[in-house]
Amino acid sequence: MATGKRNNSNSANVSSAAGKRGARADSGPAGGRRASPAKPRATVKQSTAKPAAAKRGANRSTASQAGAQAKAQSKARAQGASTAGATQTNQSASAAGALPGGLHLSPEALSRLQADYLQRVSDMFTTPEPPASADRRFADASWQTGPFAWGAALYALNAEFLQKMADSVEGDNKTRDRVRFATQQWVDMMSPANFLLTNPEAQRKLLESRGESLWTGIQNMLGDMQKGHISQTDELAFEVGRNVATTPGTVVFQNELIQLIQYLPTTDHVGSRPLLMVPPCINKFYIMDLQPDNSLVAYALSQGHTVFMVSWRNVQIDQSRLTWDDYLEHGVIEAVRVVREISGQPTINLLGFCVGGTLAATAAAALEARGDRWIESLTLLTTLLDFADPGVLGIFIDEAFVAYKEASIGSGGLMHGRELATTFNFLRPNDLVWNYVISNYLKGEAPPPFDLLYWNSDSTNLPGPMFCWYIRHMYLQNELRIPGRLTCAGAAIDLGAIKAPTYIYGSRDDHIVPWRAAYASTQLIKSPVRFVMGASGHIAGVINPAHRNKRNYWVASQCPGSADDWMSQANEVPGSWWPDWSNWLVKFQGERRQPPRSPGSARFPAIEPAPGRYVRQKA
Repeated sequence: MATGKRNNSNSANVSSAAGKRGARADSGPAGGRRASPAKPRATVKQSTAKPAAAKRGANRSTASQAGAQAKAQSKARAQGASTAGATQTNQSASAAGALPGGLHLSPEALSRLQADYLQRVSDMFTTPEPPASADRRFADASWQTGPFAWGAALYALNAEFLQKMADSVEGDNKTRDRVRFATQQWVDMMSPANFLLTNPEAQRKLLESRGESLWTGIQNMLGDMQKGHISQTDELAFEVGRNVATTPGTVVFQNELIQLIQYLPTTDHVGSRPLLMVPPCINKFYIMDLQPDNSLVAYALSQGHTVFMVSWRNVQIDQSRLTWDDYLEHGVIEAVRVVREISGQPTINLLGFCVGGTLAATAAAALEARGDRWIESLTLLTTLLDFADPGVLGIFIDEAFVAYKEASIGSGGLMHGRELATTFNFLRPNDLVWNYVISNYLKGEAPPPFDLLYWNSDSTNLPGPMFCWYIRHMYLQNELRIPGRLTCAGAAIDLGAIKAPTYIYGSRDDHIVPWRAAYASTQLIKSPVRFVMGASGHIAGVINPAHRNKRNYWVASQCPGSADDWMSQANEVPGSWWPDWSNWLVKFQGERRQPPRSPGSARFPAIEPAPGRYVRQKA
């Protein structure tokens, strides 16, 4: 589809969604407030396209592919193949020509892979014992000898062959990434550890328990089918407000979309300028307040900050028409306004995590465009602002997928949290899917309690219009990085106009927000920026308590144009990045003074104790 046509169509969809929103729900009990009237919906400036030129380009591409196909067919017929199996495969590949998405696997590459595979199979069976596997799925002694050892060795060889074949496919980068992803999913699924007939550990337990493990495993599977997800932890071991999300605080404001929590200070003196945390709206906020031992909220309190937290509502069908603008206007911007009024400070410190960071940066830009200088400093944790490299999630998103979602839920409906959770789990299937298939179902074991995995399974719904706008304009069209291209909350968005000094954190092994993609934000924000890269992944890298002194992080004094240039001059520092952030943030804390005597204010009285009711709503 031509670019210009796509934008015209999308603008109509956004306008239609805005027109059909319906009445807003009232706020909760006493102390809540009715949401203010909706601001103008998010829009996009039109771009132009040249359909005729695109069509001529497509014709030339098709002709070129046809010529390449004919050449490959002729070459394959002339060359032949070294084995009967290779001959049949090569003929099939030649007959197919260019695969969907412009993919192609050359007969020469396939022949080399087959020859290498056959040689390695021959070498394997000339040895008395199969090669030892370094795969931790086969670490048990029962995998080291006999037919199970041979099964593990053959699986490893076949997996390597399939992965090399996927890597040899020629085509555009995104489609090749999809081929690699699908191949890896198949490889992970077909592990002999995942099946009772080929898993010696599960068989041994079956015999030792006289069938009890299999019976229990079946009960576990039926229970998970009723819940709609694989149990990753003992979900009965945790309760929000009892042993997770326990930092003392008070809900001081709520509307149809958020509750705002003010936490009880833990120091004798606090900075006058408060800190507002905006968590990802696709998860519950307590990832930043799991346990006292690993709570980012508790750490910020210990550093003398007055901390507020946005708790997103787990939207139900009556909020299914909420939009991206609603999340900005009645989520982030409204929270900033209330925190300013309660604290009596003209500016506040703002922190956003993941999608919460995207919302926070967009809100900061919208406020600047309105002339409202409300943000003193901005912290972005594993956040995408430039979506050119959106990590593994990018392989799912194309025009067809976005158009399908817009047709199904773009004007109203829910993107169910269960669907989002399943997608994220299959980004790491061995750790978050098949590991539990083996232990819960094949071995009949109960998953141990783990607070992080309890949070991971506590999914959140999103309204369809908001979700569709987000994936089209961010992931698909990458328009947030273009000054003035998007209009959100009635303002033209220019990230370069943000004046607040900004701290940007990326995780080295993050598969959702690759660290180089997080670094790209340093080139969009023109105010003073400090970039820090921590070890580990999307969640574990962020939640790295300072007192444990684990892992390490990298810092540099400047932010050059290239992430690799930054890395070449960065210094590695042992331990958590939290103290580095705290030392940076203290400059914006304001003068030290006695903490407030009570939460909220006369206008915003206490509603209920933290963590509030919104976080307890299930998807």
